[in-house]
Amino acid sequence: MKLKDKICIITGGASGIGYGIAERFIADGARVAIADLNGTSAQEAARKLTAKGPGSAIGIEMNVADEDMVNAGVDRVVAQWGRVDVLVSNAGIQIVHKIEDFPFAEWKKLLSIHLDGGFLTSKACIPHMKKAGGGSIIFMGSVHSKEASPLKSAYVTAKHGLLGLAREIAREGADYGVRTNVICPGFVKTPLVEKQIPEQAHDLGISEQDVVEKIMLGETVDKEFTTIADVAEVAHFFAAFESNALTGQSLVASHGWYMN
Repeated sequence: MKLKDKICIITGGASGIGYGIAERFIADGARVAIADLNGTSAQEAARKLTAKGPGSAIGIEMNVADEDMVNAGVDRVVAQWGRVDVLVSNAGIQIVHKIEDFPFAEWKKLLSIHLDGGFLTSKACIPHMKKAGGGSIIFMGSVHSKEASPLKSAYVTAKHGLLGLAREIAREGADYGVRTNVICPGFVKTPLVEKQIPEQAHDLGISEQDVVEKIMLGETVDKEFTTIADVAEVAHFFAAFESNALTGQSLVASHGWYMN
């Protein structure tokens, strides 16, 4: 149980990939703060996961683009558990438009959640990690950290940006044992992805089946979605890997969609 008693914060942890990562960490004995925009959902997720054990969880309401809420949430975790060992910056949204039709307010909203959220949560956690002698920061990237797709200019830009932020933190944190990684999944069939299927079918003028088979899974080797469990295992691997050997690196989990 490599994460036994490790103190972890997972943003966007009340559902989807974040919940799956929290479940995997708690199964290994970690103590997890589930930070989510919906505080009620965060507390309910924490209750369910604590009941499963052997680790435990608390729920925290957090808008990752709000510096005061981020700082207050991290302070609460430190007050309750004494430190922060792992941050999984997972909160995110998806908005799709052609570039010429992309409302600037929606562009800024998406970038704020992904990039400001990654920056603000890291900024709040790093001093505590330094004090504790090290820690792991994991950003939720995407194959779109490496590739582009139609209609996703804001998302692609944000996910590329997380690679740069991770590399910078890896440089600045090395002397203190603070390491970073980026997980880059292919399409995972979460509500966020399911919502995109009819949207892209409408915007691209194709069927929903074609969106799935040609757009989402067309470049995979087996026409399979990446699973939440796949991503959770990668997160566990990075969180439990204690040396700087892999710091600043990203890992793509995409059924062969992107290979490097």
